[in-house]
Amino acid sequence: MLISFSIMILSGQLVIAVADNVPQFNIERGCRVDSTSAFDPNAGINATIKRCVSDEQQAKDELQKQWSVFADSDGAMCTTETAGLKGDESSTPPSYVELLTCLQDQQLARKLRKE
Repeated sequence: MLISFSIMILSGQLVIAVADNVPQFNIERGCRVDSTSAFDPNAGINATIKRCVSDEQQAKDELQKQWSVFADSDGAMCTTETAGLKGDESSTPPSYVELLTCLQDQQLARKLRKE
């Protein structure tokens, strides 16, 4: 119980710290880990990783352009979900593509509720 409480405290502080800016993820590490499960035998592992890094960098660039238009609460929630800050050690590495998708989904849900 004490460990879970400590993780919640640390996670909460991290989310607050990244809520104002796009969080920093290790793209290369995430792509190496993720590419082993999404390996394209026709392209090879290096090409698969390169494509992943390119996709992640494009998503990060898009996030940096749009970050201020997303609700702060959505940014905090999606960052927590994407970065696996809920104490799930078996989660996959964080992904800018996943973060951008989560934020866009939240933005769309908010728009649909208003209609």
